[in-house]
Amino acid sequence: MTSHWSRRAFLTAAGSGTAVALGLGTTWAFTAPEEFPALRARWRALILGEGFDPAAEPFRSRLADLGGTAGRYLASMAPAAGSLWPDLVYAAPEPDTDHASYDSSARLNTSYARLCTLGQAYCQPGTGLTGDPRARDALLTGLGHLHDDVYHAGQPPYGNWYNWQIGIPQALLDLCVLLYDALPAARLAGFLTAVDHFVPDSLVAAYTGNSTGANRVDLCRVLALRGVVGANGEKVALARDALSPVFRYVTSGDGLYADGSFVQHGSVPYTGSYGSVLLGGLALLFALLAGSGWEVTDPGRQHVFDAVERAWAPFVYNGLVMDGVSGRAISRGRAAGARLQQDDHTRGHAVLASVVLLGQGASAAENARWRGLVKGWIERDRSSPPLADPTLGVPQLARLKAVRDDPAVPAVPEPTGHRLFPCMARATHRRPGWAASLSMADRRISHYETGDGENLRGWHTGAGMLYWWGATFANDQYGDAFWPTVDPYRLPGTTVSRKVLADGAGGDWGAAKPDVHWVGGATDGQWAAVGQYLKGLQSSLRAKKSWFFLDDAVVCLGAGITCADGTAVETTVDNRNLGAAGDAPFTADGTAQPVSVPWSRTLTGAHWAHIGGHGGYVFPGGATVRALREAREGSWSLIDTGGSTAVLTRTYLTLYVDHGTDPADAAYACVLLPGATAEATRARAADAGWLDVLANSNRQQGVSVPSAGFTGVNFWFGGTAGPLTASDPCCVLVRERGDGTAVLVVSDPMRMRTGLTVTWRRAVAAVTSAPATLVSSATGAALTLDFGDLSGTAGAGQEVTVRLG
Repeated sequence: MTSHWSRRAFLTAAGSGTAVALGLGTTWAFTAPEEFPALRARWRALILGEGFDPAAEPFRSRLADLGGTAGRYLASMAPAAGSLWPDLVYAAPEPDTDHASYDSSARLNTSYARLCTLGQAYCQPGTGLTGDPRARDALLTGLGHLHDDVYHAGQPPYGNWYNWQIGIPQALLDLCVLLYDALPAARLAGFLTAVDHFVPDSLVAAYTGNSTGANRVDLCRVLALRGVVGANGEKVALARDALSPVFRYVTSGDGLYADGSFVQHGSVPYTGSYGSVLLGGLALLFALLAGSGWEVTDPGRQHVFDAVERAWAPFVYNGLVMDGVSGRAISRGRAAGARLQQDDHTRGHAVLASVVLLGQGASAAENARWRGLVKGWIERDRSSPPLADPTLGVPQLARLKAVRDDPAVPAVPEPTGHRLFPCMARATHRRPGWAASLSMADRRISHYETGDGENLRGWHTGAGMLYWWGATFANDQYGDAFWPTVDPYRLPGTTVSRKVLADGAGGDWGAAKPDVHWVGGATDGQWAAVGQYLKGLQSSLRAKKSWFFLDDAVVCLGAGITCADGTAVETTVDNRNLGAAGDAPFTADGTAQPVSVPWSRTLTGAHWAHIGGHGGYVFPGGATVRALREAREGSWSLIDTGGSTAVLTRTYLTLYVDHGTDPADAAYACVLLPGATAEATRARAADAGWLDVLANSNRQQGVSVPSAGFTGVNFWFGGTAGPLTASDPCCVLVRERGDGTAVLVVSDPMRMRTGLTVTWRRAVAAVTSAPATLVSSATGAALTLDFGDLSGTAGAGQEVTVRLG
């Protein structure tokens, strides 16, 4: 890779007596004991980018936009007591105004972010402000003003801790690197003293509180840069060593789990947001310290490399990252201020760029695989091309463009298969042409997360929300203003009481968790049986919900649906965002329905339905289903207090089952066929032998697909369903293969079984492989499996392979 260094950065490194190999993918050799000038030069390259042509697209336009934005900041800067810009007053409020205090500290954070934008425009080529003395002088004035006015040693912080300990010092230290030669020594010392005041070493003394997961990585970035800028090797060593707890698998709380889960805030699945921050932060720190005296050598860092394919890749689909693992970030659309639009695609693009950078520190084989994955994601994200993403900086764009344009990198197609994440109550399912994701909640995982005024109406996202996308269609299903316009009581796949909930109901930071144990399932890596014992948020609603993920379908069952809220209870079969036009054709049992808006109809005895351009739905045995086509209005400000008030309109086609007011033991059954044509949907509905619903009750839910040799049963209690009997609650999946063998996967979603017996009434000749948890087995006319203690398996499936009789 060709490396473009600024003359100042090169001379800084060369003048120190340091030999550097240009390019982050090569080895840095230091011939003098003083490594800090070279590390500053490397950080400069990391945050400004390298190896790109500023006169070529997308860089030329991006640099021009950067210069335009920075120019406006330069023209409007007006230092005054309590502000650097008139629209960002950061003066500390009265102690009893908590939300206002958060806004004030956020405005201070934004002030530093604006200076960072100005600093990048000053240092980057092609911005119109490159090397402009006016920009340099304004930066020195602004940094000095903010320091003297508020961000200095002795100042008590107010509002959100994040701004003082992560957001502001990261921006400040980046600017210290960019302006290093222009900063007077006394000023630089004052800035570093301020960082020491707000980010003391004690913040990383224990892996707890706000110093875990992504937050720990962010704090380590601050400490490492504090050491690099201040030539303090002890600080850099502390930052490196404080990363080690992040690498370890956890069994509760924040961090990476052995099953690929990632949790932040103690109980919120966060692979796509905080997890992305962690991935990006580690990639930067690994690259910064590589080859130096402080290189990260903890062997635990391999867990991070493993997580690229175990934790992040399963939730990236054609360039987007699935919303079910992005927490409250799903409400961060168009902001009222300067914040850029954020959606599932932009979050995904940030992950892609971080994977590319992380690969430079991984093995050659890992790096090659990851670059192939990223290239495939780039090429397939046609609805939101990553290289046109306005939220990506020049360094990220440069990394992605280098991969896209590399002829030696083959694009890797999307894989097929199922991944179950019991430790965060999530699942992903991928088949040729489509993918799905399931979000649930249990005693460890929150119903949803709100906080800082964000995601105020995400109440039911953990109530069995079933997302799905097509490879060439519906890629904007959840990114196209879905969250501000969808009915939050009718999220796809959920069973919900229509009881009215207040914004932010249940409390901030994922405080609300249902007191249930049975959530999870079993998978053989391709198909799966998954179940959720559902308890509604601030509701008396109770239900048993099951999903059976198959080759071209998802079978959805619900039973035991009981509620006493005095309100209607509904199961939303699906709720498709049809965009602004909303004219997708809809057919029910072969009859075309109107495309007018609004339109609603009760489909009595419906056997199948189809939405053109999306897929089909089959109702085994017939069902009464309500269909609704409506144009819904909303704004980001309704779900995020910092969002835009601009009114948005999207048309939805909703299919739902109305269980009535205060139902008792209600049920439903439907089959989702993503991407299916109307004819294929009709044919599946007419095929009476394809699916056998073995049980759909409060005690067991199970299905079999004889043509595929599949049987799956969720045993809410011990008992019998079809050919399977279980002594206690568990999940059992069976796949018969064409070679005369079969695989059985048994799991304990409750994590409570100290003994379990499962019987399959099928002739079996021998058990050919089994886990250590299987203590005995009996074969013959039937197979009996006796498991020992499963309470320590974290809900993971126990796979047994047999030779059929």
